[in-house]
Amino acid sequence: MRIPQLALALVLALTLVACDTPGERQAIISTPPAATAPPTALPTRAPTASPTTERTATPTPSATPRRGGFAYPPSPTAAPSPTATSTPTATPRTGGFAYSPTPTQPAQSAHHYVFPVRSDGTISYGKFHHDYPATDIFCPIGSAFLAVTDGIVDYVSSQDGWDPAVNDGATRGGLSVAIIGDDGVRYYGSHLSQIADGIAPGVRVRVGQVLGLTGKSGDARNTDAHLHFGISHPTTPEDWVVRRGEISPYATLRAWQHGEDVTPSLER
Repeated sequence: MRIPQLALALVLALTLVACDTPGERQAIISTPPAATAPPTALPTRAPTASPTTERTATPTPSATPRRGGFAYPPSPTAAPSPTATSTPTATPRTGGFAYSPTPTQPAQSAHHYVFPVRSDGTISYGKFHHDYPATDIFCPIGSAFLAVTDGIVDYVSSQDGWDPAVNDGATRGGLSVAIIGDDGVRYYGSHLSQIADGIAPGVRVRVGQVLGLTGKSGDARNTDAHLHFGISHPTTPEDWVVRRGEISPYATLRAWQHGEDVTPSLER
C-alpha cells in the first residue's frame, strides 16, 4: 500500500505547481537580485623605490657669457706647465717686436792698437797710394807719430839724406822709425821732422808712445806735410822695399780710428 501513497503524493505536488499564477512568477523573475556590496578596497601602498647609489655631482664650470645671450664653452683646464728653462732676454724694439739675442761676437785681438797720428789739427787719408801699398796720412807739421801697438824699435833714420838729383829709394823717407809689434807685424812711419828722445833700435815701446813728430823730410819736402805709413812683415832693417809697405793699411786704419783692436793680415 506504500507505493500508491507515494504516487498520490507526487500527483498532488505536480498539481500545486501547475496552479501557480503568472503574475507571481513574473514578479519573481523581474526582481533584481540584491546588490552585493563591493569588497572593501585594501589601502594602496606606494611602491618602495629601489635603493640607488647616490653620486656626487661634479660642478660644471660656468660658461663665460657673451653678447646676445649665448655663451662660449668653458675653457679647458690648462695642463700644468713644466719648469721653464731660462732663456736670454731679447732686446725690445719699437713696435712691440723683439730682436733675437745678439750672437756671440768673435774675440778681439789680444793686442791693443791706436791710430798712428795724434793731432789738434785736421787729419785725412785716402784708400789709395801711388805705385805700391801704403797710406799717406796728411796732418799738420809737429803732430805726434805714435807706436800703434806694443813692440820693439827695428829701424831708425835720424838724418835726412835724400837728394832729389839721385832720388835714392833708401833715403826717400827722410827721418823715419819702424817697429816690430808684438803681433809680429812691422809698422813704418816716415817724413818726420824729429825723432823722439830715447828712440833707437832694440828699445821696447808701449802702445801710444810718441816715436817722433810729423814733418816734410825726405821726398815730402815738395808736397803737403804727411806721415807715410807702411805695414809689412819683418825683414832686415835695410830692406826698404819691404819696409815702405806690402799691404794697404786703409781698412786697418779705419778700424783703429773707431777704437777696434784689429790685427792687420799680411796676406795680400
